Amino acid sequence: MSITLERLDANRWRIPREGGMRVDGLVYASDAMMADLRGDASLVQVKNVAHLPGIVSASIAMPDIHWGYGFPIGGVAAMDAEEGVISPGGVGYDINCGVRLLRAGVTRDAVADRMPALIEEMFRRVPTGMGAHRRESLPGGDLEEVLRRGAAWAVERGWGTAADLERIEERGCLAGADPASVSKRALERGRPQLGTLGSGNHFAEVQYVEEVYDDRVAGAFGLARGQVTVMIHSGSRGLGHQVCEDHLRLMLDAARKYRIELPDRQLCCAPLGSPEARQYLAAMAAAANFAFANRQVMTHRVRESFAAVLGGRPADVAIETVYDVCHNIAKFESFEMDGRSRRVCVHRKGATRAYPPGHPDTPAPYRDVGQPVLVPGDMGRASYVLAGTARASAETFGSSCHGAGRRLSRSQAKRSAGARKVLDDLAARGVVIRAAGLSTVAEEMPEAYKDVSDVVGVMHAAGISLKVARLRPLGVIKG
Repeated sequence: MSITLERLDANRWRIPREGGMRVDGLVYASDAMMADLRGDASLVQVKNVAHLPGIVSASIAMPDIHWGYGFPIGGVAAMDAEEGVISPGGVGYDINCGVRLLRAGVTRDAVADRMPALIEEMFRRVPTGMGAHRRESLPGGDLEEVLRRGAAWAVERGWGTAADLERIEERGCLAGADPASVSKRALERGRPQLGTLGSGNHFAEVQYVEEVYDDRVAGAFGLARGQVTVMIHSGSRGLGHQVCEDHLRLMLDAARKYRIELPDRQLCCAPLGSPEARQYLAAMAAAANFAFANRQVMTHRVRESFAAVLGGRPADVAIETVYDVCHNIAKFESFEMDGRSRRVCVHRKGATRAYPPGHPDTPAPYRDVGQPVLVPGDMGRASYVLAGTARASAETFGSSCHGAGRRLSRSQAKRSAGARKVLDDLAARGVVIRAAGLSTVAEEMPEAYKDVSDVVGVMHAAGISLKVARLRPLGVIKG
């Protein structure tokens, strides 16, 4: 499929509506990024998404865009709540894959000589790798409560505080979750995996604040130069993957049942008011709540690790949640459009919510400055904290980029550099790493990703989310 691109300005490109497209495509990218993207299958996916019934405004792609299942990763699409559809491909297999940022009450200098011990302790306490699980599986009743209540379930068991919940998207629990909509196989896969990191691009990383771009906003977020932070990137593990797999099959039948013409069967979907949509939304919310609880339990394990290495009890370690955001989710939200409030179902696949100052869903401590937007990079360079803006609400349905975005496939990365070379390069940069397998180290080499500074630069220049701080890695655990 040929792609026509019209440049709108230095950071935005339009794919004009044609054929069966219901809206334009809108792509955020610099000239250099677009040079790499031209001819890429991900732009075809942007165009394909624009064919879906009820899509509003545009099929949107963030600068970290790359090819995914049905929707591109880095894709955003809002569907009219009455006339639109829900598509599991617009959420992805790892439902509520997301990022949590913690701030520590210590500086880089205070932990510098203890980083090997700290990373080793985190690796011991947080199971990592493909199929990683804890020795004890959750009893059935507990797992159902996790699916219903999310992070609050963990906090009530002493694995966190009420302050954590205040700083999680949706307070760590999506409404409407129904464990009965989750298959027996999905429950079996999830039962031993709560509090585990997983593999691939998932990580827990100790960092420090290398640069502050906006002192006022950074102060509101509790961040200062030299301060230690921890970023946890994980999702719903095997449970979420199975939920997606189960419902893709149902949605293929639904698309035929409701006579929805699709340019790609991976975009299979159902009308939002249909039984199939309601069942998927209930199962997706349950998987999302598992992911919130998963990151909450790992937060506790990080606190335990700091306490074990630095001394004291986990409750005494000054490690607080800055924020926790979803990357792969579909949610009903309202936006001002054409002078009225319009309710839409926003699919964010590899995209982060970016609400502006004053928004009622921005946590109270941040309401004057905007919602924190967390953008992990790669384990050798940097990650960023941004703040949401009014322009994002007006232009991208309150959405921003979610990371650096892959530029090499996993097999290409492994061919281009061996694990030992990656380990040596990270050591030269002063990064301590502990991984379950060397294969993942090679797949996740820094050069496999776009430079996150370039991705964030596009969002900042476009006014979608504004730079607050840059975080530099000190040590990381991976699957």
